[in-house]
Amino acid sequence: MYKNLLNKAREAREKSFCSYSGFAVGAALLCSDGEIFTGCNIENISYSLTNCAERTAIFKAVSEGKKDFTAIAVVGSVKSCDCFESQCFPCGACLQVMSEFCGSDFEVILAEHGEAKVYKFNELMPRIFDSKF
Repeated sequence: MYKNLLNKAREAREKSFCSYSGFAVGAALLCSDGEIFTGCNIENISYSLTNCAERTAIFKAVSEGKKDFTAIAVVGSVKSCDCFESQCFPCGACLQVMSEFCGSDFEVILAEHGEAKVYKFNELMPRIFDSKF
């Protein structure tokens, strides 16, 4: 079911700029209208300025006027090597950005040895920082 989305994430991973860590990540974000936005991680020598693949895809989509998402596929591995493709969970910053635009039923698809593992957003981030504090 999510094979195409995972493949788009793999294609995006190939564009990763990961000169410092050597770990490439790609993401493919599925909009409710079927459009897909991709992103890769973009590193900076000042690590705090690095942007993750998930946020790159989300920011691209939002900058094009999209704000209704159903799923995101995320794949990570050593640059240009599928030999070690295990689940690459989104970081806390990416999960917080997802919380801005995605509901609890938003699906996060991770690859593990070529197979899709699907998680609901609220499984990965059961509590979010929001304006209801």
